[in-house]
Amino acid sequence: MESAKLGQSELQPTAYVIGLGLSGVAAARLLKKEGWRVVVSDRNSGERQVAQQQTLTAEGIDVQLGHNFSADDPMDLVVVSPGVPWDLPSLVQARENGISTIGEMELAWRALSHLPWLGITGTNGKTTTTELVAAIFKSAQLNAPACGNIGYAACQVALDPEPDWVLAELSSYQIEAAIGPKPKIGVWTTFTPDHLNRHKTIENYYAIKASLLERSEKRVLNGDDPYLRETLANRWENSYWTSIDGPNAITPLVPSTYIDQQGWVVYQGERILAVDSLKMVGRHNLQNLLMAVTAAKLAEIPNAAIAAAIENFSGVAHRLEYVTTWEGVDFINDSKATNYDAAEVGLSSVNSPVILIAGGAPKEGDDNTWLDRIQEKAVQVLLIGEAADQFSQRLIDVGYGRFEDVGTMENAVQRSKEIALGFRAKVVLLSPACASFDQYANFEARGDDFKNQCERFLK
Repeated sequence: MESAKLGQSELQPTAYVIGLGLSGVAAARLLKKEGWRVVVSDRNSGERQVAQQQTLTAEGIDVQLGHNFSADDPMDLVVVSPGVPWDLPSLVQARENGISTIGEMELAWRALSHLPWLGITGTNGKTTTTELVAAIFKSAQLNAPACGNIGYAACQVALDPEPDWVLAELSSYQIEAAIGPKPKIGVWTTFTPDHLNRHKTIENYYAIKASLLERSEKRVLNGDDPYLRETLANRWENSYWTSIDGPNAITPLVPSTYIDQQGWVVYQGERILAVDSLKMVGRHNLQNLLMAVTAAKLAEIPNAAIAAAIENFSGVAHRLEYVTTWEGVDFINDSKATNYDAAEVGLSSVNSPVILIAGGAPKEGDDNTWLDRIQEKAVQVLLIGEAADQFSQRLIDVGYGRFEDVGTMENAVQRSKEIALGFRAKVVLLSPACASFDQYANFEARGDDFKNQCERFLK
């Protein structure tokens, strides 16, 4: 039992969980199951937190609302939810005090390390790749729920009936606080600067991502990503590179998986499926497909199961998700595009002319390619949220004047309807290039609001 390994006394040890989201709740329940006395704190005390408090209290878990974690709180173990900064001063102090401090993903690993893991990380593309892999495993009749940064909290998987595989999408926040996970197969989709407000430097961000692949038994790497290709070409054995541009596209590397001239996915010289089986648009989704197929082949999934899964795969919610067509104009939800690179991919993937809805809580990063794509494809930009002033100035800087600050999603959808036909737009695209936390709990809530407003105004 974990409490025997981690407790600091013969009395029932105390585990302190920070954060009352899905990860925190699952971690608290897992710790309770393993024999810990569990305390959960959350600095918020809204309706959702109060309802969770009532439920968990009935399960024998102490929930403290409106409370900021302190290193002076009595505890033997601290478990941190992904949204809590790893360098929070009180957490640093707890570690200096000798208190074991881990992330929720680390706790899940300790409970599930006897199972094979497939860990997927990357700046962009990891969710689609994870969803594709999960669909393939399901097609092969394997119990392998997607968890971590997508789907279930990782600790919830440890509470449910034991799966065949653990399919974990891991953000840099989760990897940073989990030094244990050693995936049987690790996948690195892309790498561009992101989350620098938390990780401070691109070197720190890169090192966190690389640490997961370092611990993996086999590694699937996107050979079409220049940063990964240049930095990882000779770093690890058991590396399987992919390229959508054929067997000679990433010389001197030799891709294990590529698309041949006849439009087939080829793995280790064997044709697996035709790429037109995938219904999703964009080069980036072909890259995601190749990585998912490679991971599936390394997991010894039959070709028939791979092909059936891809044929029936409809896409990922909030990532270039088709919402509706009004008067010949497609409305597309790309709320998951929370940085410049993802938003640039979104713009590149849809037909032009585009009316772009962008903005939210701004992030650091290089916006030049994104701005280039706006000038190439967008006929109007509608700005929402905190980033509106910053984005307005950047559009002025590059000589692009067709933008409006509309403030809210409601206004953005209503305004897009008013102007779409006049601009002969083919697409209205929500692709924010920002986090959502200025106006929403998460990017899913933002995307849902976009869809709700479309339903409201586009009848």
